Amino acid sequence: MQVPSQPSQPVVIVTQPGYGPGTQNSNWQTGLCDCFSDCGVCLCGIFCFNCLACQVASDMNECCLCGTSVAMRTMYRTRYGIPGSICNDFMVTTCCPLCSLCQIKRDINRRRTMRTF
Repeated sequence: MQVPSQPSQPVVIVTQPGYGPGTQNSNWQTGLCDCFSDCGVCLCGIFCFNCLACQVASDMNECCLCGTSVAMRTMYRTRYGIPGSICNDFMVTTCCPLCSLCQIKRDINRRRTMRTF
């Protein structure tokens, strides 16, 4: 006859897991409002926001409708080990979707140049 064990303590997750093997910590390649580091991306975002959103989604092999979502920013951030939180991602995408989208696209472009995308 087995004796029932003590109820286990709930598991508390304090950090988000990385995406895939070998994920390392890094930072955004450019700041949120660093438009002058790649004016082409920002001009595309200003004059054709939906086109830029589709480019970002396509770069990440996702549906075109997902380019500006909190989920997309969170997925990108965790994939590259960029510090942050879902709450922060929500606030950035809600308060400044253009800056958020441009930051992701600039980061993708820089990581492609470094051959880490």
